[in-house]
Amino acid sequence: MSDSEQKIEDTQGQYLRAVKNGQELKDAEWQQCRVILTTERIALITDEKLVVPLADIDQMGDRYDVNDNAAGMGSYSTLSVGDDVLLVTTADHETFRTNFYRAILDRAVIYVRHPAVLGGVVQGTEWQRGRLKVTTESVRLSLEDGQQFTIDRDDIGEFEQDEQVVAGEERSVLEVEHTDDEGRSVETYLSGREHHISVLARLLEEGARQNQADLDLSATERRVVMALYSGVSPFAISEFVGIDVERVEEIYDRLIELDVVEVVRERKDVGLTAQGRKVAGEAMGEQ
Repeated sequence: MSDSEQKIEDTQGQYLRAVKNGQELKDAEWQQCRVILTTERIALITDEKLVVPLADIDQMGDRYDVNDNAAGMGSYSTLSVGDDVLLVTTADHETFRTNFYRAILDRAVIYVRHPAVLGGVVQGTEWQRGRLKVTTESVRLSLEDGQQFTIDRDDIGEFEQDEQVVAGEERSVLEVEHTDDEGRSVETYLSGREHHISVLARLLEEGARQNQADLDLSATERRVVMALYSGVSPFAISEFVGIDVERVEEIYDRLIELDVVEVVRERKDVGLTAQGRKVAGEAMGEQ
């Protein structure tokens, strides 16, 4: 290793070569291996050594169940490397995946618009450069204008991927909804090199999936959620929605149970969770 290269993880795992030179390998099998992950490369060591520079990884993709062997594995990471596809798993795969995100993204410089949307209102912010830092719980960004903010991985409501012109080029743009330090719903737009953005998209999408909600809420319950999303005080919901205080308390209890809102302090001062903001966004889209 070079003086600047640092080892991040050294563990036991398995890998399967699903595609080689553009051809799917239908008879591919998992191979036991030692997995070494550094800030510059991943090495899969059996009797031989397969070393892949991180800069050569084009994308971290969805599952690639090329055969029953792949489909039978509970969790793995899919790495696209040119015309090859490698599937990699370890005993503690959640830790490995976070470490892989760190290896690719830590200190990467990307383009950021923050906040692009605040409380549902589009802002006039410009694109600027920002530097990434990944932890188990969050993605941290430091911007060139001095701003610093955090996107908690368990606080992602909506997540979408689009194409926009950024810095004079057509690029993938990640649109992620979360809350700021004041508890307000904001959307941050992220773009940059495809090498970084494809991996960052996977990380953020995982957080959004964990917070997806398919909830059977009544019309009144949805009106309460929309009112909270719009900034109405929890103590003013009764008058705003037109229902009595007892009914509001019942609705809060149900929404707390469904993890749509969370108690900020006693007397049911509540704020929307990521699931709640997703419900509100869907309800407003239906208007």
